[in-house]
Amino acid sequence: MAARNPGCEFDPSWFETIQINLPAVRKRAAELGTRRTVKKQWQAAWLLRAVTCIDLTTLSGDDTAANVQRLCYKAKRPVRDDLLESCGMPDITVGAICVYPSRVADAVQFLKDAGVPHIPVASVATGFPSGQYPLKGRLEEIRQAVASGAAEIDIVINRDYALNGNWKGVYDEVKLMREACGEAHLKTILATGELGSMTNVYKASMVCMMAGADFIKTSTGKEGVNAILPVGLVMVRAIREYYQRTGHKIGFKPAGGIRTAKDSCTWLALMKEELGDEWMKNDLFRIGASSLLGDIERQIFHYVTGRYACADELAMA
Repeated sequence: MAARNPGCEFDPSWFETIQINLPAVRKRAAELGTRRTVKKQWQAAWLLRAVTCIDLTTLSGDDTAANVQRLCYKAKRPVRDDLLESCGMPDITVGAICVYPSRVADAVQFLKDAGVPHIPVASVATGFPSGQYPLKGRLEEIRQAVASGAAEIDIVINRDYALNGNWKGVYDEVKLMREACGEAHLKTILATGELGSMTNVYKASMVCMMAGADFIKTSTGKEGVNAILPVGLVMVRAIREYYQRTGHKIGFKPAGGIRTAKDSCTWLALMKEELGDEWMKNDLFRIGASSLLGDIERQIFHYVTGRYACADELAMA
């Protein structure tokens, strides 16, 4: 992971006068999906890079130890060995496994059993996905997840504070959550589909970074609108501004609704063009997804063999 973000003092002058040109944002985002393409071997290379940036996720009410075990073994070998060999690639793994706090210990053990204990376990916390719980309980959930072995914590911000313009309240809570994480990295989920405006998306991004977030993340995956490119553009512009002001590099994680290989290449293009090559690696870029990996492996199979795989030719994610 990248160096920890120490945060800084709350300073509303960094964001209180911000104005977002929504038509310009939409135009720029639309260009990424239509004018920016990679083909043939370059596409295969980008897709394999995307694999290394996936937070392979299971956040279902019926999660069991068996589900998590299967996910961990897929994390170790996300793409078939023969396909990697044909692409001239060494073994790769996903960026992390993301689970509920109650499944963290299972994930840690299964990754150890699989021989890949270096793959970090990320845990959602703080009353995910709503965050509508007392602060004391949300902080305790972080501590319990870290004690179980989580190396990364994905928290949700207080949308009530954000929607009412109480940015100092958001800052104070995220700062306490950062402290509760200890050595674990903190990813703050903005739940952008519930923030009401792009201006609020920018402000929430900046406030979370000021409070010490190591990553800012678009969505829980449970909102009506999740990761979309216009929102991503506003968030990465906030990351760029924060870096220019402080010298600290903050990671970005789109999550929710990213299902196709083409989508992953478009998000990588956004990172390359707006932040540079450093943000195309998994210490500063993650994709939160559960079904994306299957489509990427399918496209790699097609690149290598010239045909699409049957359902029984690729392992479940």
